[in-house]
Amino acid sequence: MHSGNTDDKIKIFTQSGRKQNLEKPGCCSVRDKAPARLCRKGGAFMENRKRIVTIGRQYGSGGGEVGKKLAEQLGVHCYDKNILRMDSAESGIKESYFHLADERAGNKLLYKIVSSLVPEQGAPSFGSDLVSADNLFRFQSEVIRKLAAAESCVFIGRCAEYVLEGEEGLVRVFLYADMEAREARIREKHLYEEKDLVKNIKRIDKERRDYHRYYTGRSWEDVGNYDLMLNIARLGIDGTVNVILDYLEERGLR
Repeated sequence: MHSGNTDDKIKIFTQSGRKQNLEKPGCCSVRDKAPARLCRKGGAFMENRKRIVTIGRQYGSGGGEVGKKLAEQLGVHCYDKNILRMDSAESGIKESYFHLADERAGNKLLYKIVSSLVPEQGAPSFGSDLVSADNLFRFQSEVIRKLAAAESCVFIGRCAEYVLEGEEGLVRVFLYADMEAREARIREKHLYEEKDLVKNIKRIDKERRDYHRYYTGRSWEDVGNYDLMLNIARLGIDGTVNVILDYLEERGLR
């Protein structure tokens, strides 16, 4: 069940100025009716209230799975890596460039010199810096803002809580888990040799931490950035989703 614009396309202007419709590749969309759990707790979600949930997450915590299940319960779209395809369609830049810059800091030398410096958050450029990490971030941020203006949805990562600061109905969540639980989750995916498991979990956490600091000037795990910080290892995936739903209800967003 969606609030706001339910059209599955979002209109943008390309470099040439021609209007283009982008198909929104939501990873989850439930339109028919509110889930039974929501009806038992007081009825369907209010049609006219915007609900934007952003989810920051430690690598291996299960935050992506929580985001998808939450979106299914809310009946809205969930945007994660699929947003990179939309960035590419809007900018005309090859999708591979966005993947290279995805949740990685830009000019690390500049970042080290002035750790509090935040790149200019203006409109994306079509000039000589077209495929710079900072410009790709601007394209991505523009897509995030347009989606949030058009519909209720869930965003996973990509500094969305910062990009959408001040947006109506914004709920900022950070999800983490004990290292043992994270190791077990990543082990099931068979991505790394056992001896490299912890090293890669810490490496990707560091990339996300640096990325967030570089583009926002803020600490990734600072409680001041979020409305909720939840340990998935203690609550489980479904329990975490339920806590977020209950928080939405307390905020009057149900």
